[in-house]
Amino acid sequence: MRYTLRLLTLDQLSRASSVICAMELERQANPGKWGTWPFEIGLWVGSGATPNILGGKGNKKEHTALFKLEQFKARSGKAQSPIPLEVCPWCGTPFKPSSFNMYPNQDNPIDLRISCTSSACEFSGNNRLPVIAVDEPIYRRLPCFLIATVDKFAAMPWTGEVSKFFGRVKNAAGDGRRIDDGFFSQTDVQDGKVLPGTPLPGGALPPPDLVIQDELHLISGPLGTMVGLYETALEEVCCQTVDGKVIRPKIVASTATVRRSQAQIQALFARTAVQVFPPQGSDRRDSFFAETVKADVSPARLYVGIAAQGRNPKSILLRTYLTLLGAGEKAYLTCESQGLSPNPTDPYMTLVGYFNSLRELGGARRIIEDEVTSRLRKYGDRRRYGEKRAQGLFANRDINFDVLELTSRESTSKVAEAKKRLDEMFFRSPKKSESKGVDVAIATNMISVGLDISRLGMMVVFGQPKTTSEYIQASSRVGREKDKPGLVITILNLNRPRDRSHYERFEYYHRTFYRRVEASSVTPFSPRALDRGLAGTIVALARMAEAEMTPPHGAAQIITKRARLNWIVEVIRQRVEKHANKVLPHDGTEPQADTVAHRVTDLLDAWEGIALDLQANGNKLQYQVERPGQGQRLLYEFLNPEVKSKSLRIKKFRANRSLRDVEPNVNLWMWKEEDMEEPE
Repeated sequence: MRYTLRLLTLDQLSRASSVICAMELERQANPGKWGTWPFEIGLWVGSGATPNILGGKGNKKEHTALFKLEQFKARSGKAQSPIPLEVCPWCGTPFKPSSFNMYPNQDNPIDLRISCTSSACEFSGNNRLPVIAVDEPIYRRLPCFLIATVDKFAAMPWTGEVSKFFGRVKNAAGDGRRIDDGFFSQTDVQDGKVLPGTPLPGGALPPPDLVIQDELHLISGPLGTMVGLYETALEEVCCQTVDGKVIRPKIVASTATVRRSQAQIQALFARTAVQVFPPQGSDRRDSFFAETVKADVSPARLYVGIAAQGRNPKSILLRTYLTLLGAGEKAYLTCESQGLSPNPTDPYMTLVGYFNSLRELGGARRIIEDEVTSRLRKYGDRRRYGEKRAQGLFANRDINFDVLELTSRESTSKVAEAKKRLDEMFFRSPKKSESKGVDVAIATNMISVGLDISRLGMMVVFGQPKTTSEYIQASSRVGREKDKPGLVITILNLNRPRDRSHYERFEYYHRTFYRRVEASSVTPFSPRALDRGLAGTIVALARMAEAEMTPPHGAAQIITKRARLNWIVEVIRQRVEKHANKVLPHDGTEPQADTVAHRVTDLLDAWEGIALDLQANGNKLQYQVERPGQGQRLLYEFLNPEVKSKSLRIKKFRANRSLRDVEPNVNLWMWKEEDMEEPE
């Protein structure tokens, strides 16, 4: 059995689950050919999207699967689903509270069992869906297909069970037919958590042999820098030796907007050989992915720039929204009166507003809910001189006051519901007594990837996005079908030099903007990146690769394993050499690889010193301490207030639980004037 580790967006979970369901049905029909262990898909992401803990008796906190399931059942399915799937991936039947059950019971669950409520579905009754969305059963079942986010890399130094993904298991309990069957490490057996089970052929499972990185252009900047550093540990534990030769996993990266991809791939994955798949054919205008079609034959998108000297951009935004929504209503009613079905104006009845920041989006939302909503009710009365009402360009329109929002401040369930609503065709009865559809949707760069709704045709971009790749990705959310060309209107602020420059060169820029995609910056071995991520990388390498150091108390094994861990120094040295072995710019002439190697050696020595000091005082060292009295912890979060009082040696071992954690939150407290004490 081999694994596939896939790193992509959550929106593709449903489609990937459908493929796994088809594979599982084929396996059930031919168990002699495909074996008894089911094909399963796992979702290994942060607790904001899926519960990482099952919960049970004595643990019903908000982040547990049990708490979310109880909320879902208490509100008759109107609350957020325990997992980011709303419908059965095989038949499309919406999930109900009865679709989710804790197995074997809620007091001591070992899995969240998901099944379809439709009796006609193959995955109903006792034949559960092969979807695992909670970390605890994922570590036991080890699904063959794993969807993960790069943020989850940060769990490697903190969670020992992650090592099971890389083949660090020795025994298998059962044949996979029972939901409590699974794979177990040597530590699980020694701790008495499970029976010895059956030893695996070859002594262990093979590590992942395929990594698919979707949206490669997003793995850049600070996030890409941290990912490139943690990739050092990830790839090392994914390597396997076959006939004396080290085989590294195959990496497939996909993106639509990238420049200098070879340099980015070398910085992220330390790979110098890059192949474009599929290779370029004999005609550059016709490739496997796309075919060049002239605009007069099948237009894709029309870009329009709007700017006004001396005018507030929000005033321009107001008038643009009024014009587009009023004209769209007029065109829709005209086509309806002519009996056209389906109505060709449907793609333009939903206006998608794109904003570069939540601050700008918040201000625009107030304008839409107030001025746009009120003015549209009589906007059809605006006519040119001598023009009759029937000849007017606009029609009166009532839009929903509750503007649909797609941003990071909305929950996963609300975002999924919003996308479902956007996919529905717009409907308006002639008497306007009944309507269905979304009038206005506002979003940030959250929609730049994963929003594959073909019916959308109109977008208003407020301000030129910071990067060309973001602009291309965002505006590509409309006009995705050849019979529904997109209209993209960009509102530019002439008081901003960058916006003015884009407005003055608008036509040329849009004809050539694929050439202007910025090169990605990834510097995994820069000094600040090493300060923030090197300790986590070293602990991840030691904990994932060395079986004795994998358990929570394995941190103390550094005393006996220190000399053996010198291989970590060489692994990181070689990684730096593959990335860039440059001479330092200051007075020293030491190559960068040697500098990083010295820092790794210093961290390992400091780790050993911490363990020896605790051992001399009769205390134990653990990676993290969950309950008081268990021992001293090695790892601390950067934002943990306890770090301030620790020694310099302990401060070296700080690691984030997410690769995006940068700064602490700032609390704002408000007091009423009458409650404040007057100074004496």
